[in-house]
Amino acid sequence: MGKRGPRPEPTALRIVKGNPGKRPLPKHEPRPAVRLPPAPSWLTTEAKAEWKRTGEKLLRVGVMTETDTTALLVYCETWARWKDAQDQLFKFGPIVKQGKNGYLAQSPYLQIANKAMEQMLKLLVEFGMTPSSRSRVSSVKPAESEDPVEKWLNDDKRAH
Repeated sequence: MGKRGPRPEPTALRIVKGNPGKRPLPKHEPRPAVRLPPAPSWLTTEAKAEWKRTGEKLLRVGVMTETDTTALLVYCETWARWKDAQDQLFKFGPIVKQGKNGYLAQSPYLQIANKAMEQMLKLLVEFGMTPSSRSRVSSVKPAESEDPVEKWLNDDKRAH
């Protein structure tokens, strides 16, 4: 059985909000390096192009870390699957004839495209790539040398 309650917020996000619950912040939370590793060689051509395009944007805003590669990988492959399904929909249309009698039916590519869009949206939210989710994601730009948690803790000590 999984843990109950809402998903915990990242410490950096709690700091940005001013730590509204005033609960102690974790002092030893992992802080992965902000970087974009090269795309895995086995990604499809479309997924590699999306890795470069999206990965560089995420890196520029400081939300891409070395531990986020699996989420980016899943997003890129899902994007490639969606693009392929869209290409087939443009080619054959959303309604196709099936069987000997030529019954009209929904194209299987429409279901593939729709499922891929649902999956992509979930991952876009995780990376803060939708307008509403952007306000809930915190970033640490690669150029920043001071740890935001340490800065907040030190500022809090000076206030007392």
